[in-house]
Amino acid sequence: MNSPFLVFFISFFALWLSTYFGVFLRGKREKLNEEEREDFGVILTATLTLLGLIIGFTFSMAISRYDQRQHFEEQEANAIDNVHNRADLLPPADAAKVRALLVDYLRERILFYEDRNQSEIPQLDARTEQLQADIWDTVRTAVAAQQTPVLAMVLSSADGLLGSAGNTQAAWQNRIPIEAWALMGGIAICASLLIGYGMRTAKANSVLVIILVLIVSVSFFLIADIDSPRGGLIHIHPNNLTSLAKSLNR
Repeated sequence: MNSPFLVFFISFFALWLSTYFGVFLRGKREKLNEEEREDFGVILTATLTLLGLIIGFTFSMAISRYDQRQHFEEQEANAIDNVHNRADLLPPADAAKVRALLVDYLRERILFYEDRNQSEIPQLDARTEQLQADIWDTVRTAVAAQQTPVLAMVLSSADGLLGSAGNTQAAWQNRIPIEAWALMGGIAICASLLIGYGMRTAKANSVLVIILVLIVSVSFFLIADIDSPRGGLIHIHPNNLTSLAKSLNR
């Protein structure tokens, strides 16, 4: 879900309409007697409990993915720093070229985290891949000319640089499955129908219904926000990459 605000509005109106559809269905039959209302209360409680468990489970999934993206941002900064430090082992001309490429590469990686415009990401990825290829070719050529264990360390660092970017890309594409959203939404709609069906009077409980629908919708919004790397309000900030960029520009 790339638009948490859209998730919020859709869930709010879907749950609100489901509740009053339940009120409509209740009006088609006689009121529940005491025995039926007791059984109905058990079903409603079980449904709301299951909804709470599913929301908690999905929230945990979103948090774990957020932490993973944050971890890989730190790994990327360390990988770039390693290549920059070990560039001293290369011949002077190659070392200068690698450092210049790393400065450009670091700028692109910071943009990857800060850019919120999804349409610009393909161009950004293309520039990043080109810089990765240039860094790798420069290091590989220098190592091929002088095959020593010391220079092999630089090649290993460059390989780690490419691997860290790949891990980040995979983490950003690792989202909550649509099946989990469908299950959570279906249970929430069923719970809203049951709530509306069990209401004694629609007008007397309208404020309470809106509050409950709002709470569930905000929960959906929070999950979608944490799970969306570019949309919403909560983002991964490239603090480690930014700090590295400042240190390299001194």
